[in-house]
Amino acid sequence: MSYLSSSRAIVQALEESVRRNLGDGLLLSGGLDTAIVAYLAAKWSQPSCLTVALKNAPAPDVDYAQLVASRMGLEHYVHYFGQDELDEGIRASIRVMKSFDPMEIRNSAAIHVALKVGRERGIASFMTGDGGDELFGGYSFLFELGREQLEAALRKLWADMRFSSVYLAEALGVEARLPFLDPEFKTLAAGLDAGLKVRSEGGRVWGKWILRKAFEDIMPREIVWRAKAPIEAGTGTAILPSLFDSRISDPEFSEKKARYLDQDRVVIRSKEHLFYYQIYRDLMGVPQATGSGARSCPDCGANVEEGSSFCRTCGAYPI
Repeated sequence: MSYLSSSRAIVQALEESVRRNLGDGLLLSGGLDTAIVAYLAAKWSQPSCLTVALKNAPAPDVDYAQLVASRMGLEHYVHYFGQDELDEGIRASIRVMKSFDPMEIRNSAAIHVALKVGRERGIASFMTGDGGDELFGGYSFLFELGREQLEAALRKLWADMRFSSVYLAEALGVEARLPFLDPEFKTLAAGLDAGLKVRSEGGRVWGKWILRKAFEDIMPREIVWRAKAPIEAGTGTAILPSLFDSRISDPEFSEKKARYLDQDRVVIRSKEHLFYYQIYRDLMGVPQATGSGARSCPDCGANVEEGSSFCRTCGAYPI
């Protein structure tokens, strides 16, 4: 299938998927995936778009999301959250996701804030852009792989992927709807040539190349060719490592790191990791593998799925 026919198939299939998965609201980051959902959803409905950002932190999602919403004529609400909401989001994310992996918690805390604010604004179902990076090779660690390696890495991503929006929404009594992971669209996307997903354009390598080409004549160029920004970078929660570095003294970190290694057999890698582990330990206890013969993480002792190279519980990688 040529890239032109692939592009047309993607637009048509994703349009149908969004129509099947319309929600009252949209978690809008202003990245490619949520912008596409916004554009397609606006054909049939007027979802309320919601963007969140940490106060006093760089949050590039806000400007991009405002651009998308204004171009689509959609209602858009930006919510800046402070320390109290952040702490609540962190605690809820650790409890729901059963994890103290810093990357997971940084991202999930912002999602929890957005879902909770949206619920308070009367939104019962939220569309998200989850799955676009996994299906179309959006992550930079894939960019240097050969074709066979890329195909294998993508299949591994598809087997391992899970999205906190689904679990956090359920815990809050609302619903997350993921058009990219609609079974029909997922099947089409998974069947595309990996060489169409990671490819050079204009002197640089792009993930989601075919997805960008499919929409480059439909949506603003600055959105279509926006480089991927993780949730933590877009919402400002990327500053959390430095925040916890200032919150926790070096002597306290050294003492607790040694204590948890000795008592719990848990490896603590940073002050942020320590902060999350203490909450996890309070809520769930010391992690441990369950089931005879279960594979366990060498850094925390929790169960690890067969074939997985990272631990969902503590974030250890590679294992």
